This record gives sequence, C-alpha cells and structure tokens, in this order.
Amino acid sequence: MTETNRIEYKRELSDGLEKEVIAFLNYREGGILYIGIDKDGNTYGLADADGDQLKIKDRLKNNIRPSALGLFDIVSEEREGKIILKIIVASGPEKPYHLKKYGMSERGCFIRLGSAAEPMPQKMIDELFAKRTRNSISKIKAGRQDLSFSQLKIYYEESGYSLGKAFAKNLELLTEDGAFNYAGYLLADKNNTSIKVAKYSGKTRTDLIESNEYGHECLVKSTKQVIDKIAVENRTSTKITAKEREQVNLWHPIALREAIINSFVHNDYTNEIPPKFEIFADRIEITSAGGLPEGLSKQEFFEGFSVPRNKELMRIFKDLELVEQLGSGIPRILEHYGKESFSFSDNFLRMTFIAKEVADESTFKADDKEGGVIGGATGGVTGGAIDAADTLTNRQKEVLKLIAGNTSITYTAIAEALSINESAVGKHITAIKNKGFLKRQGGTQGYWEINFKENK
Repeated sequence: MTETNRIEYKRELSDGLEKEVIAFLNYREGGILYIGIDKDGNTYGLADADGDQLKIKDRLKNNIRPSALGLFDIVSEEREGKIILKIIVASGPEKPYHLKKYGMSERGCFIRLGSAAEPMPQKMIDELFAKRTRNSISKIKAGRQDLSFSQLKIYYEESGYSLGKAFAKNLELLTEDGAFNYAGYLLADKNNTSIKVAKYSGKTRTDLIESNEYGHECLVKSTKQVIDKIAVENRTSTKITAKEREQVNLWHPIALREAIINSFVHNDYTNEIPPKFEIFADRIEITSAGGLPEGLSKQEFFEGFSVPRNKELMRIFKDLELVEQLGSGIPRILEHYGKESFSFSDNFLRMTFIAKEVADESTFKADDKEGGVIGGATGGVTGGAIDAADTLTNRQKEVLKLIAGNTSITYTAIAEALSINESAVGKHITAIKNKGFLKRQGGTQGYWEINFKENK
C-alpha cells in the first residue's frame, strides 16, 4: 500500500510527527499516520513501541494548538511479526491547528496536499480562523469592557423577568475568563453597531431619498425600531370591488416581521457587518451577513431546521417573545413568499419581497407627495379626506394619516416618523379618539379603526 492523501508512513518516530498530524487535523477528511513503515510500504517495526506511544501522546498534547485531545487515537498493530503504531487523526473542528512554537503562521500551520504535508498559505489561515469563530460570538472578547445593560434589563422586566447580578453569566454574555464577549457588546446600551434602513425613489440604488440610521445601542432596541420603521413603510391600500373593500399591504406583515428578526438573530457579526434594509419602489430587500450556517443545506433551511448562528441572541430574543420557537421563522415566510425570494452566497443571505400591486383604478394609493410618511387609505379613508377634517389640528392629521397607512402602527413608530415623543403621540391619539375619528379594536394586540362616516 502506498501513501495517499489520507495515509502517511514514517519508518521511525521523528521530529516531523506534529507537522503530519496538524496537516490531517486541518484536512477535511482527517487521515492515518503509520509509524514503523517506510515510504515504500515496507514494514520495519519499532523496537520500543510502548515507549514511542507515550512520547507521541505527550508531544501531540503539548505541541499542538488548539488542543488536539480527543481528535487522535493511537493503536498498536502487528504486521509481519513486527509491532507498528497507527495514529488515527480526525478532521478538527477548530481549524487552523498549528505548532504551538510558531503560532498561526505559515511556519506553524500545515495542510494535506496529495500525499504530502505542505505549509498553509496565510490567506487560508485567515479564512479558516474566521470560520472557527464565526458561530461563536460568545468566545470573542468585546473590544470594550465598560458596558451597561439598562435597556436589556427594561425589556426583560417588561416580559416579566428580573435579571439578577449574575445575569451576564446566565445569559452567556461572558467569555471563559469572565470578560464581556461580543454577544454582550451587541446587547449593551452603547456599541458601534450601526443599522441602516434606506429608501429609494425607483427600482435601483441610484436615487436615495431617505436614510435612517439605528443601532449604537442594545440590539433588541434596534430590532424593535427597524420593525416599527418598516411597519410605517408597509402602507395599506384599499381596493373597492363589487362585493367589498379589500385592504392590502405592500408586504405581508407577519412574513416581513419574521424576516427582519431573522436577519438580526442569524447575522454574522464577527466581521462587524450588520444586517441591511433597503426599500425600493417595487420591493424590499433584507440582507444579512453570512451564508447558510455550516452543515445546513438549502433544503434543510427551507424545511425549518434550526441551526442558530448566534445561540446567545436567539435565547434572549426568545425570552423577550420576539421569536416564538426555533425554526418557525422561515416556514412562516414561505407561507406567503416562495423560495425564489431567498438568494444565497458564501458571505450573504438576501430576502427580496416584491410589493403587491393593486392595479384597479378604484384603488386608493399612497400619497407620495408627503415623502412616504402618509400611508394609503384604510376603510375608504384617503389623505384628502383627512386633510378636509376641520376639527383636527395639522399634527393630528399627520398622526391619523400614519394610522391610515398602517392600522397596526405603534406609538413608537409614530413618534419616530414625526420626530416627537411618545407621550405627545398619546395626547394626539386621545384627542382624535375624543373627536370620533378613531377607535381601538382588540386591545394591545389589536388594530386601529378609522371612522369618517359621522365626521364629514
């Protein structure tokens, strides 16, 4: 038997042992190293196989990083009446493995090429190291350690939880040595993670008409702000048919919300690339960094198999009821949008949702002259009808137009759209309700109903 890409022979225990084992650890299939057989396949055997076995274990334990313990096995075999050693090496999960003495350099890292162990190019070293840490933001130490978590604590309190003094450890926001990790950094009150929502006037990126920047704060808060902002943009149109009025959003609200949350939870933050949201005249694009999680096929992805890229974020989003259960998001989206809405690359995942077009001439369309703030009509209410309401102040008309565009809009979204605080929004809504134009249906989980029949 000759040497192959998975088999290496050595006549005796030599200085090159670690090099060969590292090459197999870094190879996708691992390999087998025989000690006591020469390059031509001739069996020479070992004079002190037991002593050599102890030396091999000690050398592989102390001279290779990350630890290779559990990734190799040493078996004593008899061939042609002689004792040889068989070292079985698995493909390691923490590539690139390297010589402790030289670190992650071309002198310390090796890869199996054909039947030889060759120095690993620096580019490959960097790529393998990036993959090793990509799914482990809990292992990356935050660049700053003066972190506070008042926003996160408020969200937990609102959900009925109380975070004690050991919350950082319990939520896995610390590294093994007790420092804040990158997950903690993303959830802290202040960070440098910027989230952008861009709006274009046409179907291309040539004419940017609005750019909103969120982030630099707890990722949960950023997520909620993006959800509210896009809810404002997801205006409702009413199509009058022979039998009834049909209310249609540009995009399905549930699918859109799931897509936004998925982009935050499964984004690859290790390259400091946050998710991106872009609104065009005919579609919305949601792009997150990182392709499919390692080991997950497209079919498994669409079937809802869950392989959380950031298990710490997933756990917290689930605690705060932003995520219902693992693996539920993609099937919910597929109920309303096809698989063609997803595009994958090695470094990004993009969801593209085409806006619903209501072509009937009797459709009430959004009034673009208001800069995208005014939604389409709800229940037959147009922007013109609201403008004609003499009993409403200008600010109240602006609030009502936003509600007409999205009957599920939140106080936060209205406040942000109009650059006022939420308490002011509450006062305006109370006044509008008292004047008979607005009614709440279904409590906190319900929707707004606009009434102009008695107020013309």
